[in-house]
Amino acid sequence: MRSFVYDQASIRVIFGGGALDRLGFEVERLGARRALLLASPGQRPVAEKVARQLGAAAAGIYAEPAPHVPIEVARSACDTARRLEADCCVTIGGGSTIGLGKAIARESGLPLVAVPTTYSGSEMTPIFGVREGGVKKTGRDRNVLPKAVLYDPTLTVSLPRHISGPSGMNAIAHSVEALYAPDANPIVSLFAAEGIRALARSLPVVVEEPANLDARAGALYGAWLSGAALAATSMGLHHRLCHTLGGSFGLPHAEVHTVILPQAAAFNRDAAPDAMRTIACALGADEAPRGLYDLATRIGAPVALKAIGMPADGLDRAARLATANPYDNPRPIDYESVRQLLEDAFEGKRPV
Repeated sequence: MRSFVYDQASIRVIFGGGALDRLGFEVERLGARRALLLASPGQRPVAEKVARQLGAAAAGIYAEPAPHVPIEVARSACDTARRLEADCCVTIGGGSTIGLGKAIARESGLPLVAVPTTYSGSEMTPIFGVREGGVKKTGRDRNVLPKAVLYDPTLTVSLPRHISGPSGMNAIAHSVEALYAPDANPIVSLFAAEGIRALARSLPVVVEEPANLDARAGALYGAWLSGAALAATSMGLHHRLCHTLGGSFGLPHAEVHTVILPQAAAFNRDAAPDAMRTIACALGADEAPRGLYDLATRIGAPVALKAIGMPADGLDRAARLATANPYDNPRPIDYESVRQLLEDAFEGKRPV
């Protein structure tokens, strides 16, 4: 066995139906007395219910997160936390809400408790990002990791299929890149393979049977593992492209991950054969890039950039931005190859 380093930050995880009922205990466990509740507009009723449960321990609700965490929103939320004298934050929602919580944690040092309501897996990663001046700037900081994550599948039952599917594909992307990252190791690879397997098995059921709690739990389980896998490894071309397309062109986060993933896997296929075999096996497919594409189509998720708002005249700029400061990647990155990848993604071509 080759030598490796495994360095994973510890996060307390509470998993299962009714996990939300443990939130008061988790806030108290941190020694916090004034929790600021962050929620998406759609999750505000849940936040209001939580505020009633917390009573005096609830400092207030901030329900104005935005995709890719615009710097103005991050500053507004930080100001609100200071004004309300919050000593911790609770995020109730998906990646945008969790990302806002990370921005507050990084700026103020307040501890986080995360209650995910989608399948992005962002709650398990130390990756943060803010959008400023039309560019999304990302980085890693373990100080933004939640102290505890409460996975309650009952909170995802109302998640519509057009959000559930891409959200889960977003998590699968974390596992895919963790498998071929230069700092991959056997422990992370186990997490990643099981994360893909759980999501590939659960997502088709989730979109067809929204009330199926076993499938919802399976998707959350896969998201947890996928986020943990990415947390311990570095990102590659896939994430670089998604950060570029989302931050500079305002494309929806989960959907852009869904579209780019099969194309980025095809780009790296020959440079990472072991990872591709693992991905294909976890998907139950003959081949990894096509298996990812076929899973996306099966769950009704988008497979073309033009279908999610990408302008055709932006492809050149996207390729330049993505190759100007590339992440580590199994296959060397050059403008022409990335430009072709983006063209294929724009048209939604099934990898060959």
